[in-house]
Amino acid sequence: MRSEMIVWACVALVLMGLETIAPGIFMLWLGLAAGGTFVLVWLVPGLAVLWQVAAFAILSFISVAIYWNFIRRADSEATDQPLLNRRGEQLVDRVLPLESAIVNGRGRVKIGDAFWTVQGPDLPVNTLVRVIALDSMVLKVTPAE
Repeated sequence: MRSEMIVWACVALVLMGLETIAPGIFMLWLGLAAGGTFVLVWLVPGLAVLWQVAAFAILSFISVAIYWNFIRRADSEATDQPLLNRRGEQLVDRVLPLESAIVNGRGRVKIGDAFWTVQGPDLPVNTLVRVIALDSMVLKVTPAE
């Protein structure tokens, strides 16, 4: 095996290895471009280093463009469960009893086995409140009708 083939194989392995350390799928595509350059160097013996680097750059742009245009778009398409993994947003419009009174605009409700801080008008304990919005991890509430 020629030395330039070994270099491109190592570059491909290192880039793919970096993907496992810092995941984000970006280094994977550069590693695939380096693998493509390895195959090109194997098929075309004696290819100048400048052409090898140019081929790597072109294959990198192509592979990243494939990721951005096809794979990333498929990941961001609409889902049948848009609030999945958005626990706070799932709580909007729920009616809940106050676990502790709202005093000076702050109180608590219990949802499942967790306590959530609520913000709204001062209300006594056990008053039913409706969640109208989420601000960070604070539920904004109004009295339920």
